[in-house]
Amino acid sequence: MPGFVPRHISVFPSPQELGSSLAQLVAQRAAESGGRFSLGLSGGSLVRILSQELPAAVALSGPAAPARWVLAFCDERLVPAGDPESTYGAYKTHLLSKISIPENQVVIINPSLPVEEAASDYAEKLKEAFQGENMPVFDLLILGIGPDGHTCSLFPDHPLLQEKEKIVASISDSPKPPPERITLTLPVLNAARTVVFVATGESKAAILKRILEGDEENPLPAALVQPHTGKLHWFLDESAAKELTVPFEKHSIL
Repeated sequence: MPGFVPRHISVFPSPQELGSSLAQLVAQRAAESGGRFSLGLSGGSLVRILSQELPAAVALSGPAAPARWVLAFCDERLVPAGDPESTYGAYKTHLLSKISIPENQVVIINPSLPVEEAASDYAEKLKEAFQGENMPVFDLLILGIGPDGHTCSLFPDHPLLQEKEKIVASISDSPKPPPERITLTLPVLNAARTVVFVATGESKAAILKRILEGDEENPLPAALVQPHTGKLHWFLDESAAKELTVPFEKHSIL
């Protein structure tokens, strides 16, 4: 249930200020890792935010740093990389052209496989990237949130919320198109060292109030992300946070 894990809620005047602070957090966590740094990214509006802000933050910490990064995706649509719906394709176009992560350290799905096989294949690739760990422990996961409270491709009342064994699951009945996707499961999200949720815009205000202030018998998917030993951050803009009454840290304009 919400509230079990200490969380830090930061509210920014605009998505631009939020993006700058988020990029600084990524660079800081990468520097603290002292070498290999594992990062899981989500799609949607995060692609634009990170692509605008992360290259400059990384450059400040040393442009060679990303050579030690392992990059994966928190969920992915079962579409070719050139499809506009591909999360990897969007990052390849807008971000990976600006920071030099070696191609063999970017973990991607094989979209030519049937969805269940694509999930199994992605899980094996993750285990390989994490040097044989059965449960990948990401240094940092950046998650988005839908107006229905979903995160990754974990949707409200879906059986995947009960998944305890698999680290990657397939979904072929996504309520949001396209229907076929692969997603990290809650056990992986909750094993991470740091999780940051990012939400912007007034359309997220009502659902954020439920997630951050509600005590629901059947919590929304994003409320089930409670890292066992890691840190939990929420980065919001003022529009998204407008209905919150819980304490948060308000950041002034840079």
